[in-house]
Amino acid sequence: MQSKLYLSLTILAAATLTSCSKMGALSSDNFSVNPSPLESVGGQVPATINGRFPEKYMKKKAVVTVTPVLRYAGGETAGDAATFQGEKVEANNQTISYRVGGNYTMKTNFKYVPEMLKSDLYLTFNAKKGKKTVKIPDVKIGEGVISTSELVNRTLKNASTAFAPDAYQHIIKQKQEANIQFLIQQAKIRTSELNGVSVQQFVKTLQEIQADEQRKALENIEVSAYASPDGGMSLNTKVAQDREKSTQKYVKSQLKKTGLEAEVDTKYTAEDWEGFKELVSQSNMQDKEVILRVLSMYQDPEEREHQIRNLSAAFTDLTQEILPQLRRARMTINYNLIGRSDDEIQAQYKSDASQLSVEELLYSTTLTENVAEQEGIFKKTAQLYPNDYRAYNNLATIAYANGKYNDAKNYLQQALKANSNAAEPNVNLGLISLINNDLTSAQKYLAKGAGSQALGEALGNMYLKQGNYAQAVKSFGNAKSNSAALAQILTKDYMKAAETLAAVQKKDAMTSYLKAIVAARTNNNNIAVDNLRDAIAKDASLAAYAAKDLEFLKLQNDATFKVLTNK
Repeated sequence: MQSKLYLSLTILAAATLTSCSKMGALSSDNFSVNPSPLESVGGQVPATINGRFPEKYMKKKAVVTVTPVLRYAGGETAGDAATFQGEKVEANNQTISYRVGGNYTMKTNFKYVPEMLKSDLYLTFNAKKGKKTVKIPDVKIGEGVISTSELVNRTLKNASTAFAPDAYQHIIKQKQEANIQFLIQQAKIRTSELNGVSVQQFVKTLQEIQADEQRKALENIEVSAYASPDGGMSLNTKVAQDREKSTQKYVKSQLKKTGLEAEVDTKYTAEDWEGFKELVSQSNMQDKEVILRVLSMYQDPEEREHQIRNLSAAFTDLTQEILPQLRRARMTINYNLIGRSDDEIQAQYKSDASQLSVEELLYSTTLTENVAEQEGIFKKTAQLYPNDYRAYNNLATIAYANGKYNDAKNYLQQALKANSNAAEPNVNLGLISLINNDLTSAQKYLAKGAGSQALGEALGNMYLKQGNYAQAVKSFGNAKSNSAALAQILTKDYMKAAETLAAVQKKDAMTSYLKAIVAARTNNNNIAVDNLRDAIAKDASLAAYAAKDLEFLKLQNDATFKVLTNK
């Protein structure tokens, strides 16, 4: 009996010594992961792993390489490895004490793939003790990846593209001016002035308005008469008033000749100091700075004139170059160009589109909500006006909305051939680059998008793809889109995200899915399920996605959720 007991103790001691000489399995309790669960950011899955080798684990001659691995259906992705060594190993790795063990921190990163939505994080070990390889079992330390940021690839499909607008106006305000010069202290209009170019154009414009009253409408005529600031105030006032009267009389006579009726609004300026100052400033007079200084120093008209007359040489130049130009009257015709009505544009398009201007053609697309008709008009516009980039650009926006990204890209390349600096095609090419995960090209194109109203949203989508969520929120501004709401969710501003989603104009499956995420994150499970139901009804593929989505971890046991996701 004693011999048997002795044998048993011997075997137990041997087993104990053997186990102490080996490096056995590590427990998941020796590790923590941040964040937990993991979360994708800008197409990557970053992780910080804190670990501990227990006391008397790391043998003095051991070298252990720890590699984090994300395993998922169909494959796995290894992260950055870290190597640790025992106290008697001569190398540059972190040394772990045999007696007390040691803590360590590893930072790693995985390139995101969609399968990681349902995955497991393991640590694998490559261990050697001296020249011998030691087997250490893999340890599971995490489960799943929150992939909400990757939804930008879906929200991008509903992004606001940059539309190139028309510049058509039904009514365009026009004016035609003419000047009449007078001799000093006179108000009689000379024949030579009436035969001048500006007055003749004034008369011609009145005739053209009368001849085409369907497209041109006269509003009024303004008359402004002036006297130069030399001479006394009372004299200048009378001269300016007389010039006003003679010019008004001439205008009324021309209206009568052309058979037009319009208000003639008149005014006079007794001493045109503002005009005087402007002409002096633009002149090459030798003493102009002195004259301008006098104008700034003295406000009284008579004192100004006295001081300027004291500058004898300068005053001589003024009487020859400046003052004669101020003895004048200005006539201004204010009229409107009236464009075709909506009905006229549509009728002309049907009969002969080539008779429409590019602005009329582009405008005509706003007269129908039928996308196929709009597309046809843009194609006709591109045919008739191939050097105008806007039709190509707008064809691209239609193709983008229909998911035809290659067609959109081809149209945009034609748009840039017409105008390489146009903002809208560059913004849209930036969006297509984001769809294709080409952030370098996206950044290049968007840098040329200044002036486009859609640039802010496009930049917001780019920042989302880069994982810069705060900057994305800033760029989206007050935009009401799925992408803008996604940025707000990722910055944990759930109230704002809910407001944004409620205001999205063209709500789709992703709008409802994001609403479900907001509800789940704010513990409104019933609302989350309702929105998931709506999202899956609009896009059945979201059922399988939601089943794996850790955003809905709290719903895993909900009966309705199970039915919706076929779990």
